[in-house]
Amino acid sequence: PLTDPSPSTMSMLTRLPGAPFPGKAGLTLARTLVTSSVASLAPPDGALNHGIAHKGLASAAADPAAGVVLPDLSYDYGALEPVISGEIMQLHHAKHHQTYVNNLNVALEKQSEAIHKNDHAAMIANQGAIKFNGGGHVNHSIFWTNLCPKKDYAPPSGNILKMINRDFGSLEKLQASLSSTTVAVQGSGWGWLGYDTDKKKLFTASCANQDPLQAAGPYVPLLGIDVWEHVSNKNESKRNEANKP
Repeated sequence: PLTDPSPSTMSMLTRLPGAPFPGKAGLTLARTLVTSSVASLAPPDGALNHGIAHKGLASAAADPAAGVVLPDLSYDYGALEPVISGEIMQLHHAKHHQTYVNNLNVALEKQSEAIHKNDHAAMIANQGAIKFNGGGHVNHSIFWTNLCPKKDYAPPSGNILKMINRDFGSLEKLQASLSSTTVAVQGSGWGWLGYDTDKKKLFTASCANQDPLQAAGPYVPLLGIDVWEHVSNKNESKRNEANKP
């Protein structure tokens, strides 16, 4: 029988080989991720706790003074070139994710003060900033673990491959489903491969902006594709420039 994916099981689904994304040239960073075999399904520590997907956020919720910190990458910024430029990786991680972390820490501190003062209006007002910046931190913390240099690629195998074949029919059909789900996102958001802990099935879904998949149901996020149009266009422009005669 197939069992729930665990961190050890999910590590077997590392580095999906690519299938082209349809249409919408320059729409998302997702196209470069899947088509160039730099995606991984190994979740970060705590990703299977579908209440909060990153332990840094859990510790900050318990002790706001501790704060949330930007996770380190397991590879250099330039390790994914020429698929994703080092400049874009540094911008995305050190500036944009750091901004989510900074704003989340501010929001959590305000929420702690509101709770201490029993200020219900302030508690409610703080929810938007916590959701947006907390989601940005959680989603990106998973996202970084989904990437790897091409040399570290390994195809899915074992139990997780059986689950893919059972729920999608084949790896190629999973890629097609995730591709079509992701490119349908307008503006910014996320395409996800997730696991439904109630139905015991893999599925694909999209979330707007920084909404975390975990908030939508009893779901475990496994692979996230960040739909970030402007960065994808910039990355594509850099590749086109590099390929000029």
